[in-house]
Amino acid sequence: MSKRAVLEVIALTAEDAVAAQAGGADRLELVTDMAADGLTPPLATFAEIRAAVDIPLRVMLRAADGFAAGTPDVLDALVRDARALRAAGADAFVLGFLDETGAPDMPAIERLLAALDGARWTFHRAIDRAADRDALRKQLADLPGLDTYLTAGSATGVDDGLPTLLAEAARHDEPGYAPQLLVGGGLTLTHVPHLRAAGIDAFHIGGAARPGGWSAPVSADAVADWRAVVDGVRVA
Repeated sequence: MSKRAVLEVIALTAEDAVAAQAGGADRLELVTDMAADGLTPPLATFAEIRAAVDIPLRVMLRAADGFAAGTPDVLDALVRDARALRAAGADAFVLGFLDETGAPDMPAIERLLAALDGARWTFHRAIDRAADRDALRKQLADLPGLDTYLTAGSATGVDDGLPTLLAEAARHDEPGYAPQLLVGGGLTLTHVPHLRAAGIDAFHIGGAARPGGWSAPVSADAVADWRAVVDGVRVA
């Protein structure tokens, strides 16, 4: 395989980040509070992780569990957090909000993007809860900085979403389908060869990097196992 695939690992702490990089992660997604599926980390945590590793980081912008942007006050606070993270050196982010109809919440997304000032960003698994994935992609297609979709292809995970992921990978030349597919959410090592064969070249793991569960740190050995399968040097 000529192009090295991206392996992104969730990091909660600098300890996680160091282990993930040692295991071969290309990039980290920084979050806090996995009980709520990942919220914006404190500025101090970002600074600690940025100082601990030299691989790219993407910082979650999310104030509460679920895929709504929240009240105006909550969104105001998130915009302030985004500006502070940007000022502290964060140069890539993860975000995504839906309105009550399951369409992208464009006013909330555009407010955050204004604070990000051109930074690159991932639209996360809110796409897996969207009323219409294709319509969402086309609505977001012209937004500045969008270069990745984190998706399982289904709200219930990669097992159910595999046909959707393969179909979307085949549409990469169509409007709205240029961003990289970053597959995560119920992803297992056995999925990887099938996805790689379809041209998918980015993978996202959280719990899979922590054999001891979310209360335990990232395992460099677990990340290395994923690195080997993603690179095709070991069979899942």
